[in-house]
Amino acid sequence: MTKLFPTLTLLSQTEQQISLQLDISADIHWFAGHFPDAPVLPGVTQLDWAVHYSRQYFPSLQQLQAVEVLKFQQMIRPGHQLLLLLERSAEHTTLFSYSRNGEKVASGRLKWSPATDA
Repeated sequence: MTKLFPTLTLLSQTEQQISLQLDISADIHWFAGHFPDAPVLPGVTQLDWAVHYSRQYFPSLQQLQAVEVLKFQQMIRPGHQLLLLLERSAEHTTLFSYSRNGEKVASGRLKWSPATDA
């Protein structure tokens, strides 16, 4: 079975903020072929996980409209343990940041479509 997501531990949860611990194992699919001699987690995967977990923990979010101020500061390798912080900063905005040992690894802002009435 292909592993697409890391092992996850929910550290804290409020209406506005989620704190998750991610254990980045070598068997995650996204490492395959992404530099065979020195595997690195692709930035697009980091972004996908931020979107995925935002939708999971903030179910009122609709369609992703834009990604802003996206920054990748450090490489993520197998064996790393990350803290993913998701924060609802405004009605249609989620801030995300990945950190390791207190240092920021990646961050960005997700803009969501307003809710539509059915």
